[in-house]
Amino acid sequence: MTSTELRQSFLSFFEQHGHRVVTSSSLVPADDPTLLFTNAGMNQFKDVFLGRDRRDYRRAATSQKCMRVSGKHNDLENVGPSLRHHTFFEMLGNFSFGDYFKEEAIRLAWELLTGVWKLPADRLFATVFAGDEGVPRDDEAYGYWLRVLPAARIAELGKEDNFWSMGDTGPCGRCSEIHYFRGEHLPCAEPVCRGVACSCDRYVEVWNNVFMEFDRQADKRLVPLPAPSIDTGMGLERITAIMQNTLSNYDTDLFQPLLQTISRLAGRQYGGTMGPADVSSRVIADHARAMTFLIADGVLPSNEWRGYVLRK
Repeated sequence: MTSTELRQSFLSFFEQHGHRVVTSSSLVPADDPTLLFTNAGMNQFKDVFLGRDRRDYRRAATSQKCMRVSGKHNDLENVGPSLRHHTFFEMLGNFSFGDYFKEEAIRLAWELLTGVWKLPADRLFATVFAGDEGVPRDDEAYGYWLRVLPAARIAELGKEDNFWSMGDTGPCGRCSEIHYFRGEHLPCAEPVCRGVACSCDRYVEVWNNVFMEFDRQADKRLVPLPAPSIDTGMGLERITAIMQNTLSNYDTDLFQPLLQTISRLAGRQYGGTMGPADVSSRVIADHARAMTFLIADGVLPSNEWRGYVLRK
């Protein structure tokens, strides 16, 4: 499947399951001084989660433009050396505003990945929140995953991996990630590979299902949200690489036209290696996309704030 087909397939699947397909919001957050750029699909629904805004739908699906170049969610330093991190990317997401919760979120994710996209079930792993800092283990999510996965393929991780928050304050909650196993033929620098917790390329995070339950206050208190809700995020670039059977996001149809143009202009063929020239080509490809979408959303080069990020 092409990236365009995958994006449409995702949105159509959730539309068939009662979700309203909502247009991506701008990379410039509307009325939210806490964010430099839109960094997740849930940003445009923040006030809905908090109970300050109401929509005429309780389920939504989006393909959201995102930038992660500062603060808690910052992938800038990984771009180039990493084959799967970007400053700008598209996040596919489905949302429930006080409608369904953990059970149906997990069921829908599993149905799309294995039933519609036909990913091998035996290559999928899940993670759940192990319990940390006064927030208990997610026994509920663990139980739902046991319906489709053996216990050996369900990992329990702490707050760094399985507790998601938009920023220092705001909606947050325990989460459950879905990882795809690429194979033991890929190298791992660890004496023994740590599985989904490892930094090697054998396992790649595909989809994060966030169970929105709390509103984090400035004093770090977790206040329950008006209604438990769902916020999920799946990087289009990563799922495209998996579906097109490439190790690198840059080898997909999302980046190859850019890299071919860079190769032509530089007079050097892109080889996909970790050599300085290929790393630089990936940086240029990533930053060119980011700059294009920032300018399209009204950001101009300047000496301050968002314009300074674009200028750099």
